[in-house]
Amino acid sequence: MHTITDKVSITSVLNPNMRMFDVVMCTEYGSSYNSYVVAGTDKTALIDANHATFASEWLEKVAEALDGRKPDYLVLNHTEPDHSGAVAACLKRYPEIVLVCSAAAAINIKEITNLSALEPQVVKDGDSLDLGELTLRFISAPFLHWPDTMFTWIPEQKLLFSCDFLGAHFCEPRLFDHRIVFARDYTTAFKEYYDAIMAPFGPWVAKGLDKLEALDPEVVAPSHGPILTKRGRLATGIEHYRAWSAPPAADAPRKISLFYCSAYGNTKKLAASIATGIRNALPDAQVCAHDLVDANVNCMGAELNSSDAFLLGSPTLNRDAVPPVWNLVAEIDAVNIAKRPVAFFGSYGWSGEALPALSERLATLKAAVYEPQFRVRFVPSEDDLVAAEEFGAGFARGLVAGAS
Repeated sequence: MHTITDKVSITSVLNPNMRMFDVVMCTEYGSSYNSYVVAGTDKTALIDANHATFASEWLEKVAEALDGRKPDYLVLNHTEPDHSGAVAACLKRYPEIVLVCSAAAAINIKEITNLSALEPQVVKDGDSLDLGELTLRFISAPFLHWPDTMFTWIPEQKLLFSCDFLGAHFCEPRLFDHRIVFARDYTTAFKEYYDAIMAPFGPWVAKGLDKLEALDPEVVAPSHGPILTKRGRLATGIEHYRAWSAPPAADAPRKISLFYCSAYGNTKKLAASIATGIRNALPDAQVCAHDLVDANVNCMGAELNSSDAFLLGSPTLNRDAVPPVWNLVAEIDAVNIAKRPVAFFGSYGWSGEALPALSERLATLKAAVYEPQFRVRFVPSEDDLVAAEEFGAGFARGLVAGAS
Protein backbone atom coordinates (compact mmCIF):
# COMPACT_ATOMS: atom_id res chain seq x y z
CA MET A 1 0.00 0.00 0.00
CA HIS A 2 1.30 3.45 -0.97
CA THR A 3 1.13 6.43 1.35
CA ILE A 4 1.68 10.16 0.97
CA THR A 5 2.03 10.76 4.72
CA ASP A 6 1.29 8.69 7.82
CA LYS A 7 -2.25 10.12 7.68
CA VAL A 8 -2.95 9.85 3.93
CA SER A 9 -3.01 6.59 1.96
CA ILE A 10 -3.28 6.14 -1.79
CA THR A 11 -6.04 3.84 -3.07
CA SER A 12 -5.49 4.45 -6.78
CA VAL A 13 -6.31 1.86 -9.41
CA LEU A 14 -3.89 1.59 -12.34
CA ASN A 15 -5.13 1.10 -15.88
CA PRO A 16 -1.98 0.76 -18.02
CA ASN A 17 -3.83 -0.69 -21.01
CA MET A 18 -6.31 2.13 -21.53
CA ARG A 19 -5.80 3.66 -24.97
CA MET A 20 -8.91 5.81 -25.27
CA PHE A 21 -10.54 8.00 -22.64
CA ASP A 22 -14.10 9.31 -22.91
CA VAL A 23 -14.30 7.91 -26.45
CA VAL A 24 -12.30 10.79 -27.98
CA MET A 25 -9.01 11.23 -26.08
CA CYS A 26 -6.10 8.97 -27.01
CA THR A 27 -4.20 7.71 -23.95
CA GLU A 28 -1.00 6.16 -25.25
CA TYR A 29 0.43 5.78 -21.75
CA GLY A 30 -2.65 4.44 -19.95
CA SER A 31 -3.89 6.18 -16.82
CA SER A 32 -4.57 5.87 -13.13
CA TYR A 33 -7.80 6.54 -11.26
CA ASN A 34 -6.51 8.23 -8.15
CA SER A 35 -8.30 8.24 -4.82
CA TYR A 36 -7.14 8.63 -1.25
CA VAL A 37 -7.95 7.81 2.38
CA VAL A 38 -7.41 10.53 5.01
CA ALA A 39 -7.32 9.28 8.61
CA GLY A 40 -7.89 11.84 11.35
CA THR A 41 -7.87 10.92 15.03
CA ASP A 42 -11.67 11.04 15.15
CA LYS A 43 -12.95 10.50 11.63
CA THR A 44 -11.85 9.15 8.28
CA ALA A 45 -12.59 10.43 4.79
CA LEU A 46 -12.25 8.95 1.32
CA ILE A 47 -11.23 11.49 -1.31
CA ASP A 48 -12.92 10.64 -4.62
CA ALA A 49 -14.21 7.26 -5.72
CA ASN A 50 -13.31 5.36 -8.87
CA HIS A 51 -14.43 4.07 -12.23
CA ALA A 52 -17.29 1.57 -11.99
CA THR A 53 -15.22 -1.06 -13.82
CA PHE A 54 -12.74 -1.10 -10.95
CA ALA A 55 -15.18 -0.78 -8.04
CA SER A 56 -14.26 -4.12 -6.45
CA GLU A 57 -10.51 -3.58 -6.73
CA TRP A 58 -10.82 -0.04 -5.40
CA LEU A 59 -12.93 -1.10 -2.41
CA GLU A 60 -10.35 -3.75 -1.55
CA LYS A 61 -7.66 -1.07 -1.52
CA VAL A 62 -9.89 1.18 0.60
CA ALA A 63 -10.48 -1.61 3.15
CA GLU A 64 -6.74 -2.24 3.38
CA ALA A 65 -6.05 1.46 3.95
CA LEU A 66 -8.82 1.74 6.54
CA ASP A 67 -7.33 -1.16 8.49
CA GLY A 68 -10.55 -2.03 10.29
CA ARG A 69 -11.99 1.49 10.52
CA LYS A 70 -15.19 2.54 8.80
CA PRO A 71 -15.11 5.66 6.64
CA ASP A 72 -17.18 8.62 7.82
CA TYR A 73 -17.09 10.69 4.62
CA LEU A 74 -16.72 10.24 0.88
CA VAL A 75 -15.61 13.54 -0.65
CA LEU A 76 -16.37 13.91 -4.35
CA ASN A 77 -14.32 16.69 -5.87
CA HIS A 78 -16.04 16.10 -9.21
CA THR A 79 -18.72 13.71 -10.50
CA GLU A 80 -17.49 12.67 -13.93
CA PRO A 81 -18.06 8.88 -14.04
CA ASP A 82 -14.38 8.00 -14.02
CA HIS A 83 -14.38 9.42 -10.47
CA SER A 84 -17.93 8.62 -9.38
CA GLY A 85 -18.83 5.37 -11.12
CA ALA A 86 -18.00 3.31 -8.02
CA VAL A 87 -19.98 5.53 -5.62
CA ALA A 88 -23.03 3.24 -5.62
CA ALA A 89 -20.86 0.25 -4.73
CA CYS A 90 -19.21 2.28 -1.96
CA LEU A 91 -22.58 3.26 -0.51
CA LYS A 92 -23.65 -0.37 -0.56
CA ARG A 93 -20.46 -1.41 1.26
CA TYR A 94 -20.57 1.50 3.71
CA PRO A 95 -24.24 2.56 4.05
CA GLU A 96 -23.49 5.01 6.89
CA ILE A 97 -20.94 7.00 4.92
CA VAL A 98 -21.76 10.68 4.28
CA LEU A 99 -21.30 11.94 0.74
CA VAL A 100 -19.69 15.41 0.60
CA CYS A 101 -19.71 17.48 -2.58
CA SER A 102 -20.58 20.79 -4.22
CA ALA A 103 -24.17 21.82 -4.95
CA ALA A 104 -23.80 21.05 -8.65
CA ALA A 105 -22.27 17.65 -7.88
CA ALA A 106 -25.15 16.82 -5.53
CA ILE A 107 -27.54 17.03 -8.48
CA ASN A 108 -25.33 14.90 -10.72
CA ILE A 109 -24.63 12.12 -8.25
CA LYS A 110 -28.30 11.25 -7.81
CA GLU A 111 -28.52 10.52 -11.53
CA ILE A 112 -25.19 8.69 -11.61
CA THR A 113 -26.14 6.37 -8.76
CA ASN A 114 -29.88 6.25 -9.60
CA LEU A 115 -30.51 6.93 -5.91
CA SER A 116 -33.10 9.72 -5.98
CA ALA A 117 -33.37 9.77 -2.17
CA LEU A 118 -29.63 10.35 -1.74
CA GLU A 119 -28.93 13.51 0.28
CA PRO A 120 -25.27 14.50 0.06
CA GLN A 121 -23.76 17.05 2.43
CA VAL A 122 -23.32 20.10 0.23
CA VAL A 123 -20.28 22.27 0.91
CA LYS A 124 -19.40 25.75 -0.31
CA ASP A 125 -16.12 27.51 -0.89
CA GLY A 126 -14.33 27.82 2.45
CA ASP A 127 -16.38 25.19 4.30
CA SER A 128 -14.46 22.57 6.26
CA LEU A 129 -14.71 19.24 8.06
CA ASP A 130 -12.81 18.44 11.26
CA LEU A 131 -11.43 14.88 11.22
CA GLY A 132 -9.49 15.29 14.45
CA GLU A 133 -6.02 16.84 14.09
CA LEU A 134 -6.71 17.08 10.38
CA THR A 135 -9.02 19.51 8.56
CA LEU A 136 -10.57 19.14 5.13
CA ARG A 137 -11.17 22.58 3.63
CA PHE A 138 -13.12 22.87 0.40
CA ILE A 139 -12.22 25.28 -2.38
CA SER A 140 -14.57 25.97 -5.26
CA ALA A 141 -12.88 25.37 -8.61
CA PRO A 142 -15.62 25.53 -11.26
CA PHE A 143 -14.84 24.57 -14.86
CA LEU A 144 -11.68 22.72 -13.94
CA HIS A 145 -13.11 21.06 -15.85
CA TRP A 146 -16.79 20.66 -14.88
CA PRO A 147 -19.05 23.22 -13.17
CA ASP A 148 -19.17 20.96 -10.09
CA THR A 149 -15.41 20.79 -9.47
CA MET A 150 -13.80 21.65 -6.15
CA PHE A 151 -10.40 21.14 -4.51
CA THR A 152 -9.91 19.64 -1.04
CA TRP A 153 -7.10 21.06 1.11
CA ILE A 154 -5.47 19.68 4.26
CA PRO A 155 -3.74 22.72 5.78
CA GLU A 156 -2.00 20.71 8.52
CA GLN A 157 -0.16 18.70 5.87
CA LYS A 158 0.05 21.30 3.09
CA LEU A 159 -1.61 18.76 0.81
CA LEU A 160 -4.08 19.62 -1.96
CA PHE A 161 -6.38 17.14 -3.69
CA SER A 162 -6.73 18.95 -7.00
CA CYS A 163 -9.19 16.73 -8.87
CA ASP A 164 -8.30 16.79 -12.61
CA PHE A 165 -6.21 19.94 -12.25
CA LEU A 166 -2.49 19.24 -12.95
CA GLY A 167 -3.31 15.64 -13.79
CA ALA A 168 -2.22 13.43 -16.68
CA HIS A 169 -3.29 10.22 -18.32
CA PHE A 170 -0.03 8.49 -17.50
CA CYS A 171 0.43 5.19 -15.73
CA GLU A 172 3.58 4.31 -13.83
CA PRO A 173 3.17 2.17 -10.71
CA ARG A 174 5.42 4.27 -8.47
CA LEU A 175 2.88 7.12 -8.43
CA PHE A 176 5.14 10.03 -7.45
CA ASP A 177 6.67 12.62 -9.79
CA HIS A 178 10.23 12.18 -8.46
CA ARG A 179 10.04 8.46 -9.26
CA ILE A 180 8.94 8.73 -12.88
CA VAL A 181 11.06 6.54 -15.14
CA PHE A 182 9.81 7.67 -18.56
CA ALA A 183 10.01 11.41 -17.98
CA ARG A 184 9.73 12.45 -21.61
CA ASP A 185 6.55 10.43 -22.07
CA TYR A 186 5.09 11.99 -18.93
CA THR A 187 5.82 15.48 -20.26
CA THR A 188 3.99 14.57 -23.47
CA ALA A 189 1.03 13.12 -21.56
CA PHE A 190 0.84 16.15 -19.26
CA LYS A 191 0.57 18.52 -22.23
CA GLU A 192 -1.94 16.33 -24.09
CA TYR A 193 -4.10 16.16 -20.97
CA TYR A 194 -4.07 19.93 -20.62
CA ASP A 195 -4.95 20.40 -24.30
CA ALA A 196 -7.83 17.92 -24.18
CA ILE A 197 -9.24 18.66 -20.72
CA MET A 198 -8.22 22.13 -19.50
CA ALA A 199 -7.48 24.19 -22.59
CA PRO A 200 -11.10 25.27 -23.18
CA PHE A 201 -11.14 26.88 -19.73
CA GLY A 202 -8.10 29.17 -19.80
CA PRO A 203 -9.50 31.95 -17.57
CA TRP A 204 -10.64 29.39 -14.97
CA VAL A 205 -7.22 27.72 -15.13
CA ALA A 206 -5.62 31.05 -14.23
CA LYS A 207 -8.01 31.46 -11.28
CA GLY A 208 -7.31 27.90 -10.16
CA LEU A 209 -3.57 28.58 -10.23
CA ASP A 210 -4.07 31.71 -8.13
CA LYS A 211 -5.94 29.68 -5.51
CA LEU A 212 -3.36 26.91 -5.56
CA GLU A 213 -0.36 29.23 -5.26
CA ALA A 214 -1.96 31.12 -2.37
CA LEU A 215 -2.01 27.82 -0.46
CA ASP A 216 1.64 27.06 -1.26
CA PRO A 217 1.16 23.26 -1.10
CA GLU A 218 3.95 20.79 -0.51
CA VAL A 219 2.02 18.09 -2.37
CA VAL A 220 -0.67 18.19 -5.05
CA ALA A 221 -2.56 14.92 -5.51
CA PRO A 222 -4.59 14.89 -8.76
CA SER A 223 -7.20 12.41 -9.91
CA HIS A 224 -5.06 11.02 -12.74
CA GLY A 225 -1.35 10.45 -13.08
CA PRO A 226 1.59 11.06 -10.75
CA ILE A 227 1.36 12.98 -7.48
CA LEU A 228 3.26 16.27 -7.72
CA THR A 229 5.64 17.47 -5.04
CA LYS A 230 7.72 20.56 -4.30
CA ARG A 231 10.93 18.58 -4.68
CA GLY A 232 9.65 17.11 -7.93
CA ARG A 233 7.62 18.58 -10.78
CA LEU A 234 5.04 20.76 -9.05
CA ALA A 235 6.67 24.09 -9.86
CA THR A 236 7.22 23.03 -13.47
CA GLY A 237 3.61 21.92 -13.82
CA ILE A 238 2.35 25.25 -12.47
CA GLU A 239 4.70 27.12 -14.81
CA HIS A 240 3.39 25.19 -17.81
CA TYR A 241 -0.24 25.80 -16.85
CA ARG A 242 0.48 29.54 -16.49
CA ALA A 243 2.02 29.70 -19.94
CA TRP A 244 -0.61 27.56 -21.65
CA SER A 245 -3.57 29.40 -20.11
CA ALA A 246 -2.24 32.90 -20.78
CA PRO A 247 -4.25 34.87 -23.36
CA PRO A 248 -2.31 35.70 -26.54
CA ALA A 249 -0.50 38.99 -26.60
CA ALA A 250 -2.40 41.83 -28.22
CA ASP A 251 0.26 42.13 -30.93
CA ALA A 252 0.58 38.39 -31.54
CA PRO A 253 0.23 37.36 -35.21
CA ARG A 254 -3.00 35.68 -36.24
CA LYS A 255 -2.83 31.90 -36.26
CA ILE A 256 -4.70 30.41 -39.22
CA SER A 257 -4.69 26.64 -39.63
CA LEU A 258 -5.77 24.42 -42.50
CA PHE A 259 -6.71 20.78 -41.83
CA TYR A 260 -7.38 18.39 -44.69
CA CYS A 261 -7.49 14.85 -46.00
CA SER A 262 -6.69 14.10 -49.61
CA ALA A 263 -7.45 10.74 -51.22
CA TYR A 264 -5.58 11.40 -54.48
CA GLY A 265 -3.68 14.59 -53.73
CA ASN A 266 -6.30 16.96 -55.16
CA THR A 267 -7.56 18.46 -51.90
CA LYS A 268 -3.91 18.73 -50.83
CA LYS A 269 -3.20 20.90 -53.88
CA LEU A 270 -6.11 23.14 -52.96
CA ALA A 271 -4.81 23.43 -49.39
CA ALA A 272 -1.41 24.60 -50.63
CA SER A 273 -2.91 27.23 -52.92
CA ILE A 274 -5.38 28.48 -50.30
CA ALA A 275 -2.53 28.78 -47.78
CA THR A 276 -0.56 30.82 -50.30
CA GLY A 277 -3.52 33.15 -50.78
CA ILE A 278 -3.86 33.65 -47.03
CA ARG A 279 -0.15 34.43 -46.70
CA ASN A 280 -0.32 36.91 -49.56
CA ALA A 281 -3.22 38.75 -47.93
CA LEU A 282 -1.86 38.50 -44.36
CA PRO A 283 1.95 38.32 -44.57
CA ASP A 284 2.30 38.52 -40.79
CA ALA A 285 -0.09 35.64 -40.09
CA GLN A 286 1.08 32.25 -38.87
CA VAL A 287 -0.36 29.90 -41.50
CA CYS A 288 0.03 26.13 -41.22
CA ALA A 289 -1.51 23.30 -43.26
CA HIS A 290 -1.95 19.87 -41.64
CA ASP A 291 -2.61 16.57 -43.39
CA LEU A 292 -4.89 14.63 -41.03
CA VAL A 293 -3.94 11.19 -42.37
CA ASP A 294 -1.89 9.49 -39.63
CA ALA A 295 -1.91 12.69 -37.54
CA ASN A 296 -2.50 12.58 -33.78
CA VAL A 297 -6.09 13.77 -33.46
CA ASN A 298 -5.55 15.16 -29.96
CA CYS A 299 -2.62 17.27 -31.16
CA MET A 300 -4.59 18.44 -34.17
CA GLY A 301 -7.52 19.30 -31.91
CA ALA A 302 -5.26 21.42 -29.72
CA GLU A 303 -3.90 23.14 -32.84
CA LEU A 304 -7.41 23.88 -34.10
CA ASN A 305 -8.68 25.14 -30.76
CA SER A 306 -5.74 27.52 -30.41
CA SER A 307 -6.21 28.97 -33.91
CA ASP A 308 -7.79 32.37 -34.51
CA ALA A 309 -9.42 30.97 -37.65
CA PHE A 310 -9.29 27.65 -39.45
CA LEU A 311 -10.25 25.83 -42.64
CA LEU A 312 -11.39 22.24 -43.15
CA GLY A 313 -10.73 20.36 -46.38
CA SER A 314 -12.22 17.02 -47.35
CA PRO A 315 -13.00 14.90 -50.38
CA THR A 316 -16.45 13.33 -50.47
CA LEU A 317 -16.83 9.65 -49.61
CA ASN A 318 -20.22 7.99 -49.43
CA ARG A 319 -21.86 11.43 -49.66
CA ASP A 320 -20.00 12.69 -46.61
CA ALA A 321 -16.73 14.10 -45.30
CA VAL A 322 -14.09 11.48 -44.55
CA PRO A 323 -13.68 10.06 -41.01
CA PRO A 324 -10.39 11.80 -40.04
CA VAL A 325 -12.02 15.19 -40.61
CA TRP A 326 -15.04 14.25 -38.50
CA ASN A 327 -12.69 12.95 -35.82
CA LEU A 328 -11.07 16.39 -35.75
CA VAL A 329 -14.47 18.08 -35.56
CA ALA A 330 -15.17 15.96 -32.48
CA GLU A 331 -12.13 17.61 -30.84
CA ILE A 332 -13.49 21.12 -31.28
CA ASP A 333 -13.81 23.17 -28.11
CA ALA A 334 -17.56 23.74 -28.11
CA VAL A 335 -17.25 26.16 -25.17
CA ASN A 336 -15.16 28.74 -27.04
CA ILE A 337 -15.77 28.03 -30.73
CA ALA A 338 -18.60 30.57 -31.04
CA LYS A 339 -17.84 33.23 -33.67
CA ARG A 340 -14.54 31.56 -34.67
CA PRO A 341 -14.14 31.97 -38.46
CA VAL A 342 -14.08 28.73 -40.47
CA ALA A 343 -14.06 27.96 -44.19
CA PHE A 344 -14.36 24.74 -46.21
CA PHE A 345 -12.69 23.38 -49.32
CA GLY A 346 -12.23 20.11 -51.17
CA SER A 347 -12.13 18.10 -54.35
CA TYR A 348 -14.92 15.65 -55.12
CA GLY A 349 -15.84 13.20 -57.84
CA TRP A 350 -19.59 12.60 -57.95
CA SER A 351 -21.83 14.74 -55.81
CA GLY A 352 -19.71 16.68 -53.27
CA GLU A 353 -21.77 16.60 -50.06
CA ALA A 354 -18.75 16.73 -47.73
CA LEU A 355 -18.51 20.51 -47.45
CA PRO A 356 -22.21 21.24 -46.86
CA ALA A 357 -22.22 18.57 -44.13
CA LEU A 358 -19.21 20.15 -42.42
CA SER A 359 -20.65 23.63 -42.77
CA GLU A 360 -23.93 22.58 -41.18
CA ARG A 361 -22.11 20.99 -38.24
CA LEU A 362 -19.92 24.03 -37.58
CA ALA A 363 -22.94 26.29 -37.81
CA THR A 364 -24.61 24.32 -35.02
CA LEU A 365 -21.48 24.96 -32.94
CA LYS A 366 -22.01 28.70 -33.54
CA ALA A 367 -18.79 29.14 -35.52
CA ALA A 368 -18.64 32.00 -38.05
CA VAL A 369 -19.07 29.98 -41.24
CA TYR A 370 -17.47 31.57 -44.31
CA GLU A 371 -19.30 31.34 -47.60
CA PRO A 372 -19.00 30.23 -50.32
CA GLN A 373 -17.32 26.86 -49.92
CA PHE A 374 -14.54 26.15 -52.40
CA ARG A 375 -15.16 22.95 -54.36
CA VAL A 376 -13.42 21.45 -57.40
CA ARG A 377 -14.52 18.37 -59.31
CA PHE A 378 -11.71 15.80 -59.60
CA VAL A 379 -8.28 17.30 -60.50
CA PRO A 380 -7.86 21.07 -60.02
CA SER A 381 -6.72 22.92 -63.13
CA GLU A 382 -4.27 25.80 -63.08
CA ASP A 383 -7.24 28.16 -63.14
CA ASP A 384 -8.74 26.30 -60.17
CA LEU A 385 -5.52 26.73 -58.20
CA VAL A 386 -5.47 30.44 -58.96
CA ALA A 387 -9.09 30.62 -57.80
CA ALA A 388 -8.10 28.70 -54.65
CA GLU A 389 -5.45 31.34 -53.90
CA GLU A 390 -8.09 34.04 -54.26
CA PHE A 391 -10.42 32.06 -52.00
CA GLY A 392 -7.73 32.01 -49.32
CA ALA A 393 -7.03 35.71 -49.79
CA GLY A 394 -10.76 36.48 -49.55
CA PHE A 395 -11.03 34.51 -46.32
CA ALA A 396 -8.05 36.40 -44.92
CA ARG A 397 -9.45 39.79 -45.96
CA GLY A 398 -12.69 38.85 -44.23
CA LEU A 399 -10.75 38.31 -41.00
CA VAL A 400 -9.28 41.79 -41.25
CA ALA A 401 -12.67 43.32 -41.99
CA GLY A 402 -14.27 41.43 -39.12
CA ALA A 403 -11.62 42.66 -36.68
CA SER A 404 -11.94 46.30 -37.66
